[in-house]
Amino acid sequence: MRARLALLLILAPLFVVFTAGPAQAATGIRISGGRLVEANGTELVLRGINHAHVWYQSQTSSFANIKATGANSVRVVLGSGQRWGPTPASEVSSVISLCKQNKLICVLEAHDTTGYGEQSGAATLAQAVDYWISVQSALTGQENYVILNIGNEPYGNQGYAAWTTDTANAIRRLRSAGFQHTIMVDAPNWGQDWTFTMRDNAPTVKAADTTGNTVFSIHMYGVFDTAAEVQAYLSSFISRGLPIAVGEFGNNHSDGNPDEDTIMSYAQANRIGYLGWSWSGNGGGVEYLDMVQNFNPASRTSWGTRFIAGANGIAATSREATIYGGGTGTPDSQAPTTPGTPTASNLTSTGVNLAWSASSDNVGVTGYTVVRVQGTTETTISSPSTNSAALTGLTPSTAYTFAVYARDAAGNRSTRSGAVGVTTPAGGGGGNTGCTATYRIVGQWQGGFQGEVTVTNGSTASTGWTVTWTYANGQTITQMWNGQDTPSGASHSVRNVSHNGNLAPNASAQFGFTGTWNGTNSAPTLTCARS
Repeated sequence: MRARLALLLILAPLFVVFTAGPAQAATGIRISGGRLVEANGTELVLRGINHAHVWYQSQTSSFANIKATGANSVRVVLGSGQRWGPTPASEVSSVISLCKQNKLICVLEAHDTTGYGEQSGAATLAQAVDYWISVQSALTGQENYVILNIGNEPYGNQGYAAWTTDTANAIRRLRSAGFQHTIMVDAPNWGQDWTFTMRDNAPTVKAADTTGNTVFSIHMYGVFDTAAEVQAYLSSFISRGLPIAVGEFGNNHSDGNPDEDTIMSYAQANRIGYLGWSWSGNGGGVEYLDMVQNFNPASRTSWGTRFIAGANGIAATSREATIYGGGTGTPDSQAPTTPGTPTASNLTSTGVNLAWSASSDNVGVTGYTVVRVQGTTETTISSPSTNSAALTGLTPSTAYTFAVYARDAAGNRSTRSGAVGVTTPAGGGGGNTGCTATYRIVGQWQGGFQGEVTVTNGSTASTGWTVTWTYANGQTITQMWNGQDTPSGASHSVRNVSHNGNLAPNASAQFGFTGTWNGTNSAPTLTCARS
């Protein structure tokens, strides 16, 4: 994608680590078993921030400030001389020293290649390799601390068919020159690979590295504006045993609104590295991508707050590299994130299928526990290893409420998910003649929230439905639409209105509401019945 800021925004690279046979062990950071690891074999999941050093060389305090967010890595913008710089070997040494002083893994990238073939004056990958060879003296011996990102977004939307050959040749030249570092390579199409050139040719590029230690990088901006697109791209590497990481992304952009929540949650759930763009200094209309204003760590932007302190952010998920003493002696106490509220399908008189969005965890989710909720009592129904379960042995004509917990490798358990209520049909019908209801909080603010319930019909047409629940935390409903509520204290019984009661088989209807809360706003358990 085309950069649109004066300083040339790097669109978020997604780093994909590829494994090869043990042809030659890397000196430091390397690939093992399909994962990026340190020299001692400890897995290294990058959690970092991009820093535009070549344009702000005096902002050396940024390294310490980035470390203070909890980051374990920093991606540093350098110049190879065609458009910026060149950043000399002495300055590269200083940058590496700043990374090491602040216990950050240093991802160094040459930015001049951005948009080659479409961007006037952009460098070729061959010129980027010339630059790395010219500063090799500053890099040799730093393999435990440095990952070498050959060139940022090396093709725009023209001429990108040459990416495979040019990238493979660049890797071969670096290895022939004696570089033992793990290498990262960015995708074409301004880093976003909407043509799937990198995705489909990654094995060819991987084979060019005699050490097998190449990391592929994807930028996630407007091309990745839905959860399905994010998950499909990343899973295409994981399913082939090709490790991947998101190296750069934002929460907004001129070419579309990236789904940063999915990028971060999916990366955390699958132990994929990510580095967000960027610490500070953006211009040209994308200043909203600054994480702090004017390089001041005390002045975080909304994006900075989301990325650093939000769900699946670096403050909660980053782990310092063991080369700096991290990851030793402290038992893991971080619970997995809360699973999504289950959805129900294939309801019969004796069974139902449940599925929910996966949890994430710093040491990995090992499985889930499905429970039946009856007031304050919970009964374990199933313990699947994946985020779905087929429940059997249910009783006909019975209301059930189900919820889910996640478990991690250290034995920690998440908070309970939202609940789904189902009523099994009478026996002998042989079909899903009931309905299901799911509850979600659309938005929440101090003292108030907006909620939504989705009612999904069974396999036969219905003329009406009723959803009931009881709040456990003193919430109240102040306004409702598309549903008729009959409240009784903390309990609510919501019937359809005239226009949404007649549902075709497997069709859905929704009603929404606003309410108040204080202290805790947990999702209630729902029961759905058809009239």
